[in-house]
Amino acid sequence: MVMLHPDVRLGGMSPAVEALPRTIETALIRADGRPQPAFREELRRIPSWRNALSVVGLYVQTAALLVAIVATPGWWRLLVWPAAFVLIGRAHAQFASLMHEAAHRLLLKNKSRNDWVGGWLLGYPSFTTTEGYRRVHMAHHREEFGPEEPDIPLYANYPVPAASLRRKVWRDATGRTGYKLLRQQLRGLRNPDLEARHVQYKIWGVQLVLFGAAIAAGVWWLYPLFWFLPFLTAWRVINRLRSIAEHGGMMASKDRRVTTHSVRQHPLARFILVPYNIGWHLAHHVDAGVPFRNLPRYHDALREAGYIDDRLEYSTYRAMWRALRTDQPGPA
Repeated sequence: MVMLHPDVRLGGMSPAVEALPRTIETALIRADGRPQPAFREELRRIPSWRNALSVVGLYVQTAALLVAIVATPGWWRLLVWPAAFVLIGRAHAQFASLMHEAAHRLLLKNKSRNDWVGGWLLGYPSFTTTEGYRRVHMAHHREEFGPEEPDIPLYANYPVPAASLRRKVWRDATGRTGYKLLRQQLRGLRNPDLEARHVQYKIWGVQLVLFGAAIAAGVWWLYPLFWFLPFLTAWRVINRLRSIAEHGGMMASKDRRVTTHSVRQHPLARFILVPYNIGWHLAHHVDAGVPFRNLPRYHDALREAGYIDDRLEYSTYRAMWRALRTDQPGPA
C-alpha cells in the first residue's frame, strides 16, 4: 500500500507482486503478457468498415430511442420515460467508449478521418474534446498512478466504507458531480488560450445544433430532459461504477495486474455499463494498441497463458463493487 498524502491511499486492492500467477510463455503470449510479434500484428489490425458501422449503429439506436420517447402516449410514459432516461445515460457511455477508441487512433485506419469522427461525431456531441482527452488519457497509459495520472482522486482510497460509496454514487445520480464538472468545463469558454476556447466553441456549438433540432421538431424539452440531464446524472453513475471497477484501489507498478482490475464480462454489464468491449480493461492496458473488437480474443489468450486466472478476475461487477466496500477485498 502506498501513502502519497494523508487523504490519498493507493494499493488497498492491489495483489502482492509475489502472489501473482506465473505466466507460461506460449505461441501467442510472452512471459510479461504482451502478445508475440505475429499475434500482435494480427490483433492490431483495425477493421475500419466494421467500426464505421458501429458509429452509424450508435446514431440509429440513439435516434430510435429519442423517437420512442416522443411517441410514447399517455400513462405509458411513467414506464417508458424512466427506462429511456437510463438508456440515454448508456448512450453517453457508448459515445464515450467509441471516442476512447478514436483517441487511441484505433477506430479508423485513416488518422484524419479517425480524428474527425472521434471529434465531431463522438466527442463533441457527448461534451468531450477528443484532442484534450487523448493528451490526458495517454498520460494515464504511460504510467498508471504515476506523477501525471489524471484520475488518482477517482481511484484512490479504496476499499471504502459502504456509506462512503453510496454518498459518491448519490452525488453522481443527483447531478452534483456533473454540475461541478460542468462549471469547470464552462470556464474553458473564457480560457486565455485561443485554441482551448475554440474547442469549447465546437462542443457547445454542437450542443446548440442538437437543441435547435429539438426545437425545430416541436419537442424542445427533448434535449434538456433526455440528453443534457442524463449526461449530468445517469452517465455519471455509469462512469464512476465502470472507472472504479477498472482501477479503484490499485497502485503504480510495471506489472499491469497490480494497476488494473480484471472483471469477467456478462451480457447485461456489456449492454449497460461497458459497451464496445471496454470492460476487457486489463488486456487493453497490457497492449493499448489492440482495437476493441480484438480485446476478448487477447483476454482469452492471456488466461490460457496463466497471466490472468480466477484469483485475479472478479466473477461479476457486483462482486467487484462488493470488494470495493469491504476491508478484505478479493475476486471471490
